[in-house]
Amino acid sequence: MEDRLMTVKHLATYLNVNERTVLKLVADGSIPGVKVGNQWRFRKAMIDTWLDDQMLGVTPRFVDRPLPPDPARRMLELASCFQPEHVQPVLAARTKDAAIEELSALAHRLGLVRDKTWFVGALIERENIMPSATGNGIAFLHTIRRNPEQVTRPFMILGRSPDGVDFDALDGQPTHLFFVLGLKYDELHLPWLTKLSQMLARPDSVRELLAAPDAAAIHRALSEAEKRLAPGSGTEAKP
Repeated sequence: MEDRLMTVKHLATYLNVNERTVLKLVADGSIPGVKVGNQWRFRKAMIDTWLDDQMLGVTPRFVDRPLPPDPARRMLELASCFQPEHVQPVLAARTKDAAIEELSALAHRLGLVRDKTWFVGALIERENIMPSATGNGIAFLHTIRRNPEQVTRPFMILGRSPDGVDFDALDGQPTHLFFVLGLKYDELHLPWLTKLSQMLARPDSVRELLAAPDAAAIHRALSEAEKRLAPGSGTEAKP
């Protein structure tokens, strides 16, 4: 089916549900749609994105209404968006722009972003407003605005520079670990940054990532750091 506007009837057939279910989903803001006159219309590409996110356990909202916080439901598990192939264990880049280019190329090569040029520009735009390097050798790169049509699925990639790159860090030191977040929806942004910051708050977590011999070991070390957090709480588990 080509990417065209779908009616409620078309969408019900596509999802194999009845029309009342479609109307309920769009009325409570669960699926993306727009009213043309008094009729709902849907884009197939956005519906496919919504289906992908449901399979990953992501629950974006498309209607702006107050909802009780449910961080456990909205938070992605690391395994759903970060795999060993998402790790570049040795970055060749020696400058900020070159690092962004290299990391963006990895995301594009893995099929995580549709347009590498867009992703490079979006990351640089964010850097020009405020550097993403927080100090302690770590940077959290992301775009200012989330773009569901450019990001094929939520992801994180990690690049490591043994020698370090001058990334305008707050402490003036070189940056060694570059976490790039590719998120579709704003509601995932702050929870993920918070989670990563807590995972890396322990000095031994950073040391393990720097000492890991290869991409698989880096992936295991970060997964272990996630396990140290209490399930669903976003805080460190007490021993």
